[in-house]
Amino acid sequence: MAAAAVRYLRAGPVEPLPRPELRCVRDDERAPVDQGAFRRVLGNFATGVTVVTAPAADGEAGPAGFACQSFTSLSLDPPLVAFMVGRTSTTWPRIARAGAFCVNVLAADQGALCRAFAVSGADKFAGVPYDPAPASGAPRLADTLAWIDCTIHAVHPGGDHLIVVGHVTALGTHREDTAPLLFHKGRFL
Repeated sequence: MAAAAVRYLRAGPVEPLPRPELRCVRDDERAPVDQGAFRRVLGNFATGVTVVTAPAADGEAGPAGFACQSFTSLSLDPPLVAFMVGRTSTTWPRIARAGAFCVNVLAADQGALCRAFAVSGADKFAGVPYDPAPASGAPRLADTLAWIDCTIHAVHPGGDHLIVVGHVTALGTHREDTAPLLFHKGRFL
């Protein structure tokens, strides 16, 4: 198997796949899995918790942000990360218009901050200290574990979500010696 992987890597550049057609999921494409069972079973997988923020785009009153537990590193070369966002999100269009975002990795003691960014329609930044991330100007929340400043690299369909790929332009840490905020079985750990 290792030899096959080496042959594959030596074969030269890989041709990119054609872009998929963006469309809604049809009823006949839905998996025959109960949504409640799906959530319950996948809830056994613990995830880290982040807040994805974006600077105000032209004509918008202030920055945008939402709590996100579907964040992951994607590629080292080039440096890429990804997060998933529901197609019905009201914050996502604001992030898309900004063209850039900052991922703020939350610490174990920041559950209240996560809850503040999980609500819809409120001023999520009220009383939250932040400064502009160096490349994008997106809010870099104070006292988080780490921050990753990105530009939007690509957006792919993923069922009822979108898969947003970000190209990392800057990153850093605030509190490396602190435990992260984790989400497991519907609650913070």
